[in-house]
Amino acid sequence: MSEDASTVVTGGCHCGAVRFEALIREPRPELLDCNCSMCSKTGFLHLIVPHDDFTLVSGEDALTSYRFGTKQADHLFCTQCGIKSFYQPRSHPEAWSVNYRALDDGHGLDVTVRAFDGQNWEEARADL
Repeated sequence: MSEDASTVVTGGCHCGAVRFEALIREPRPELLDCNCSMCSKTGFLHLIVPHDDFTLVSGEDALTSYRFGTKQADHLFCTQCGIKSFYQPRSHPEAWSVNYRALDDGHGLDVTVRAFDGQNWEEARADL
């Protein structure tokens, strides 16, 4: 795919301490809407971004980590406002999961949304 078809998006936490930018290469990226205990309570919509296409612009020192269950996923929250704008999911160890709802307005992405059964993670992971 040519760089011309790519879109750079920006976003971050509520207070602005954590800021990132990401290169989205797909013309119509797919978001995962997970029903696991964490995502269903926070409304997280997963936009998967390869590590090489993500830049943490500011706020590394404002992030705190939370791990539960298998402890493979690294949930990163802003210590000031509590927002998780991105994290390292266990489902995609080569990529960040960016919260679509943490993107700045005006990004212009045309997305599709697919349900992901995080309550039955092992079975659902096989379908990714």
